[in-house]
Amino acid sequence: MLSLPSVPHRVRTAVGALLLLAALTALVVLPRSDRGTAARQDGAPTRITDGDIPWPGEGQAAVTLEGSGQVLTHGAQRPVPIASLAKVMTAYVVLTGHPLRPGEEGPRIEVDRQAAHEAGVGGESTVVVTPGDRRTERELLQLLLLPSANNIARLLARWDAGSEEAFVRKMQRAAHDLGMRDTTYTDAGGIEPTTTSTAADQLKLAREAMRLPVLRDIVSTREATVPGVGRVANSNTLLGTSGVVGLKTGSTTPAGGNLLWAAKTDGTHLLLGAVLHQRAHTTPAEGLTAALEASRALIDGLRARPRSTGSEG
Repeated sequence: MLSLPSVPHRVRTAVGALLLLAALTALVVLPRSDRGTAARQDGAPTRITDGDIPWPGEGQAAVTLEGSGQVLTHGAQRPVPIASLAKVMTAYVVLTGHPLRPGEEGPRIEVDRQAAHEAGVGGESTVVVTPGDRRTERELLQLLLLPSANNIARLLARWDAGSEEAFVRKMQRAAHDLGMRDTTYTDAGGIEPTTTSTAADQLKLAREAMRLPVLRDIVSTREATVPGVGRVANSNTLLGTSGVVGLKTGSTTPAGGNLLWAAKTDGTHLLLGAVLHQRAHTTPAEGLTAALEASRALIDGLRARPRSTGSEG
């Protein structure tokens, strides 16, 4: 019998390591088609195809399919006044500091004389409240987000932080923590034109806001009855159409019309979008109408188009 030459120990060790590596690779690496199937089975969201999107003809916009990691933008993403979209951050900061579980009303908050005096003053969006009345946190959030009451925004700010100025600093810190680098808050209600942001930044806030069950529930409500105030309607008239389930309108003369929106697709994920600076420097009513119309066209176009299942890039 022929004897084989001996193999050095180091060579045998190297060969053994290579064989072990090959075996492990065979176990964990799937063929390309199988990897795609595994991703779909895990419920990975599809991605928006970015051709021929019906973007607004003016201003700026941004959209994302929640969970996809993809953000598409249109128009120059420069800071512009956002009007009452600021109230989404106000609600976010309040609920972060004073969280509510679904069904909870939260603490009762006394309406101060300032909030009562500000009702109907200065042409702002406000609601009539009575000094000394005690409204729950949830009721005040409804008044903040549905009829978009500026006097309630300032009341909540004072309750949470002692003063509106201190609360605005909390808003700015929250914006920084969310990566909203092009956003500046100077008031709790958004009436000041120095409260500015971009559509892309507002998407970062929308994503987090819609993860708060109480906020998500309020912004999806067309109207509510608040004791001591009566029935209030949501200024977002797209609710219940085109799959829309939120979020918030905003309009002033400097800002034009703005809409931060959330809409259901035919799957399990939300489309989130922001449309800013529509018909700026006209009237708040004209700007808001333009923002709602532009948003509806954008949402309908996105919901009707096919979405790819490619990997993020």
